[in-house]
Amino acid sequence: MLDDFLVRALLAGVGVALMAGPLGCFVVWRRMAYFGDSLAHNALLGVALGLLLGIDPTIGVAAGSIALALLLVLLQRQQLLASDTLLGILSHSGLALGLVVLSFLSTVRVDLFAYLFGDLLAVRPLDIAYIYIVALLVLAGLALFWRQLLLVTLNEELAAAEGIKVSGLRLGLVLMTAITIAVAMKVVGVLLITSLLIIPAAAARRLARTPEEMALGAALLAVLAVAGGLAASYYADTPSGPSVVVTAALLFVLALGLGGLRRPAP
Repeated sequence: MLDDFLVRALLAGVGVALMAGPLGCFVVWRRMAYFGDSLAHNALLGVALGLLLGIDPTIGVAAGSIALALLLVLLQRQQLLASDTLLGILSHSGLALGLVVLSFLSTVRVDLFAYLFGDLLAVRPLDIAYIYIVALLVLAGLALFWRQLLLVTLNEELAAAEGIKVSGLRLGLVLMTAITIAVAMKVVGVLLITSLLIIPAAAARRLARTPEEMALGAALLAVLAVAGGLAASYYADTPSGPSVVVTAALLFVLALGLGGLRRPAP
């Protein structure tokens, strides 16, 4: 029999993996990795503000991530700076500001290591509820707009010509990424969140023939990474979040070896 904390950890990890895999495909296709990093680094500021206001840190991270995503979209439209420069400024400024705010919370005990690198074995039932609510919303959004999102990713001009609201879909994808990062924080931490979006999707790309196969493969590989990382953490007493990412990286190396047998998805 598995211990209760392991069951909770597995449930939470699988919930995150199921949405991070398919969503990560769009992160890979649209080259949004740096954007995801910016959101992830600012998650620590959301934690700090949540503790400062006395609300659940997960809610603080979600609110902060959504606000930052909207701000990024607005600033990118103004074209005041190159996108990568803007992302770099907001990413590191948010992370640094979060650490500064946490340093002032002397009356609150903060496990900084857990927030930075995840603490999957300490997940609560409330965290699992948050994860599966967000997973249902993200997967429903992807399923409902899958064809439109693919067309926008392949050719925005053609999508607009067919009457698809490109800006609305782009904003929706950004918001889904933001809330996924918010709830994934507990699993792999703010410094490693983007890896759970990118690595399984990149591995699945080597094995899939169609976008749909890639999305399903990414979800499966993400689940395997979570299960393998948890097993390593339990038996070898290694940090759970980094163990998940290392397992994902090993699966990617394996996919590279097998990738020559199949034509990668676009």
